[in-house]
Amino acid sequence: MAYDLEEQEQIATLKAWWNQYGNVVSWVLIIACAGYAAWSGWNYYLRNQSTQASQLYEELQRGVLAKDNVRVQRAATDMEDRFGRTAYAQMSGLTAAKSAFDANDLKAARAQLQWVVDHATDDEYKAVARLRLAGVLLDEKAYDEGLKLLAADFPPSFAGEVANRKGDILVAQNKMDEARAAYQQALEKIDARSPGRQLIQLKLEAAGGSAPKA
Repeated sequence: MAYDLEEQEQIATLKAWWNQYGNVVSWVLIIACAGYAAWSGWNYYLRNQSTQASQLYEELQRGVLAKDNVRVQRAATDMEDRFGRTAYAQMSGLTAAKSAFDANDLKAARAQLQWVVDHATDDEYKAVARLRLAGVLLDEKAYDEGLKLLAADFPPSFAGEVANRKGDILVAQNKMDEARAAYQQALEKIDARSPGRQLIQLKLEAAGGSAPKA
């Protein structure tokens, strides 16, 4: 009987606790379940996006192999519109820009590179796009615009390439003193083992400077 009374007291205590906190507990459980469902759904969405983006990137690569620039540009634009937040979109922009440049379509190359500059979330992709876009602007004789682009923030590892591209634009402007300074800076910043180092030395000498001895 004592056991029954004790059990009844426990049940009464539980009922009283539930009456006081039951709604709070229910809402906490509902929110937790909803959060888990949202998290699972978001992960599924990301996986699905990545799968579709990879398939579209393969289509773009097939266009590159076929040297079909129209096909490449179409796939890249579709990628940017549908999967712009993925790394595939950034890679597609750079690849499509190269395809357009090789096809002598500077307008498309510029547009693709500008998209990467404006939308890339990875600093290195953004830096590569800026460097290549500055090269396109050099070909278009948009020198001031190219220099302005190179004045943006770059990761430290790109300092040598930025100075090198700046030197190219300054030579085109016939600003030889500034060009030599830029090439000197490029040689100071670029890795001694870089295959492009010798070319920078040649450009410095052509601009009237003296390349440092190894």
